[in-house]
Amino acid sequence: MTKVIAGATTSLDGFIAGPEETGFEHLFTWYTAGDVEYQSTHPEVPFHLTPADHAYFSEFLHRVGVFVVGRRLFDLTDGWGGSHPCNKPIVVLTHTVPHEWIDTHRGAPFTFVTDGIKTAIDTAATIAGDHWVAVNGGEMARQALEAGLLQELWVDIAPVLLGGGVPLIGRTDGPVLLEDPEIFPGTRVTHLRYRVL
Repeated sequence: MTKVIAGATTSLDGFIAGPEETGFEHLFTWYTAGDVEYQSTHPEVPFHLTPADHAYFSEFLHRVGVFVVGRRLFDLTDGWGGSHPCNKPIVVLTHTVPHEWIDTHRGAPFTFVTDGIKTAIDTAATIAGDHWVAVNGGEMARQALEAGLLQELWVDIAPVLLGGGVPLIGRTDGPVLLEDPEIFPGTRVTHLRYRVL
């Protein structure tokens, strides 16, 4: 069975984006805090990490085969122009398929699913093969967690308080217990891995 994780960089007060889509310059400082490059498909989205953060980031991307994202992130990035910066296939959970975008980005490794988080993750698992499925933070992570589909949370905590915005998980139906985290210190970030009990 394919492992399903959710991962995101979050502020200390639990937001993956600030109000009105702000705060990214604080959340993602760790992406450019060092001299070790991780090759991006987009020159305008550089990754220059410290050795420790590069090792962590590289392990994450080596294990992950597919990202599952929601329509909000897809629209915000315009589908990254048809190619994710980390060169991974994308499954988008949406209410409506953007046929015009698909027509202008033929061959882009994007799959659109309209019938729920379980189908989105099942579709991603088929594409991922022996690799993991990574679900984006926010609404996608909440839905996957509540559906009992997540095995782990990989949380990168940036040293900033955003004061509001898009929550990492958001409101759940009740307490969700996690194991004690594995902790990996970084530069302008602390990486935490939690197993869902």
